[in-house]
Amino acid sequence: MEKKEVMIMNLSPKVEEMEGARRATGISSTAALRWSGVKTVVPNPEVPEKASRRSYTAEYKRLILREAEVCKEQRQVGALLRREGLYSSNLTSWRHQVERGTLDALSSKKRGPKARKPDPSARRIIEQEKEIQKLRARLRKAELIIDAQKKIAEIFQLPGDQTEWGE
Repeated sequence: MEKKEVMIMNLSPKVEEMEGARRATGISSTAALRWSGVKTVVPNPEVPEKASRRSYTAEYKRLILREAEVCKEQRQVGALLRREGLYSSNLTSWRHQVERGTLDALSSKKRGPKARKPDPSARRIIEQEKEIQKLRARLRKAELIIDAQKKIAEIFQLPGDQTEWGE
């Protein structure tokens, strides 16, 4: 009988590398990147609970507008916007605010309806209505007690103004 040589290969690293998307070569894209020396950046998968609107201070707006004027001469406004994470519409609206000459226009504004101060007379009216409700409840209880006393007096046939205890 002939002896055959059996070659045993360690397939566990290959299997780990081949998980996920596969290329025609059988090597995953992450494994290919690892072999090429390129480092992969994994984004943060956590999503914030609620997105918040960005607001800018007046100082920041003035600084960016000054930098934009300098960059305009060098044709580098796009690089400035990318670096700061801004849109060209931000610069446009901030320039209009400066042209109008309002200093408060440069500061960020609070959105939504304006808060109204409560009217002191309205608060007093609400307190009085609560007190009236409490007094009405006490009156109902007192009327029930008086009705019960009248019925007890009728049952024992006592005159309404004479009682055993009173004389």
